[in-house]
Amino acid sequence: MNLFRGVQDRRHAKKMQEQLEVIESELMEHLRFASPVADAPARYLMAAGGKRIRPMLTLLTSELGSGPNPLVRRAAQAVEMTHLASLYHDDVMDDAKLRRGVPAAQTVWSNSVAILAGDLLFARASSLVSGMGEEAILLQARTFERLCLGQLHETVGPQEGDEPIPHYLQVLADKTGALIATAARMGVMFGDAPAEYADPVMEYGERIGVAFQLIDDVIDLSPKKEQTGKRAGTDLRAGVATLPLLLLREQAAAGDAEAQALVASIEAGVARIEAGEDPSILDPEVEALRDHAVTRETEETARRWAKDAVEALDVLPKSPVKRALGRMAESIVDREG
Repeated sequence: MNLFRGVQDRRHAKKMQEQLEVIESELMEHLRFASPVADAPARYLMAAGGKRIRPMLTLLTSELGSGPNPLVRRAAQAVEMTHLASLYHDDVMDDAKLRRGVPAAQTVWSNSVAILAGDLLFARASSLVSGMGEEAILLQARTFERLCLGQLHETVGPQEGDEPIPHYLQVLADKTGALIATAARMGVMFGDAPAEYADPVMEYGERIGVAFQLIDDVIDLSPKKEQTGKRAGTDLRAGVATLPLLLLREQAAAGDAEAQALVASIEAGVARIEAGEDPSILDPEVEALRDHAVTRETEETARRWAKDAVEALDVLPKSPVKRALGRMAESIVDREG
């Protein structure tokens, strides 16, 4: 995903890419620990790669002001480190086997080591932010709180009186949107951009974060393993209720016989997998859900969130950066992996 396409000219885009490479290099240094017991697991997921959406967004929004500088790069590193830390915890809680094409950290070491590695990264991210002023410290703390609340709400599920779909969208906003929003705001803050841009780019960031996760729900059902890097229906087989399944359940509750039959078949298959049967028993249901209208509805929902994200930028003046942010929203919903 090249977010720098369309940023002024090729020379400027190259400059931005070079800034990202500096961030990568400095981030690896910040992740080094004197103790070899801590060093290897702490740098493990960083070394596995990633899209680096958050630091790229920080660089882009800094261009609304004076552009990248040491504080902008430091903010981008703190945000990406916070993201990496959350992945260690997510994989333990989800019992994930793979992350970014490599075995999840807890499968290489243990749950305890993976959790502590995540904690170390959270601590390092806080150290980076601590010298950047009270506003940055407060923003980091509030973002961390939302990450935790999102994970907690996902773990316990909707409570009595909660509507499952709004609950799910709020979890996505907290777990993913909040940190992307912070990445966007950090660029404005430390790139010395006009203060009135801070809230719009933050709204933009949160909305593209939700759109990103909704497209992930569609991609989870894709049979194109070479593009997605995982088996079709990984979430479904693990009993994770993504938006296509939630929409299907809604139709079933409304009396749709076809939806009722597919929901029952999915739930029976998941129960058999949990009892130790081969996950392939759910292949027909994965295909059926992929071809069902609810998956197209999920994709359209993602596109609406991306469109609303771009509309949040209306206050920004026309510029190559604004166009690049628009293309970023498009690329998020058009991706296949």
